[in-house]
Amino acid sequence: MRFTRHEFIRGVRGVGDDEARLRLGTMNCISWNVGHLAWQEQRYFLGVEGKEIPFPDIQRDFSYGAPASTPRLDYVVEAWTAITSAADPFLDTLTSADLLASPPGDGRPTKRTRGNLLQRMIYHYWYHNGENQAIRQQLGHTGLPEYVGDIDSMAPFTAE
Repeated sequence: MRFTRHEFIRGVRGVGDDEARLRLGTMNCISWNVGHLAWQEQRYFLGVEGKEIPFPDIQRDFSYGAPASTPRLDYVVEAWTAITSAADPFLDTLTSADLLASPPGDGRPTKRTRGNLLQRMIYHYWYHNGENQAIRQQLGHTGLPEYVGDIDSMAPFTAE
């Protein structure tokens, strides 16, 4: 998860606020994508777990199906940083048994596990990471980060 977050935010570095707020066609803008992933982290790893929601506006403005918007990049990066920092202590405590259990406040009719939510979050990051890089290419950015960065050193496979 930490490696995925690192790669996502690495792909946003060097983008100016005006570019981050630019919508190309019907695509969301880069800054909205940052807010959207902050929303999902806050929802899955804080709200569903019964913890405090530090950014109610993120919950309102960046949820799935929320109206398109063009937020300031510095604000959503600041919120994303605070939310991921607040989620880390919880994520650090999870055991294999915890990942097989349903979170207490999911409220879904189907049984989701914390492990399913964690996988969904990781895959969601990679989806929007690719989208952000496509936007940057359309904006004429060059020298974009290569993916998947230094996974061998930063997130090597380890057996349980």
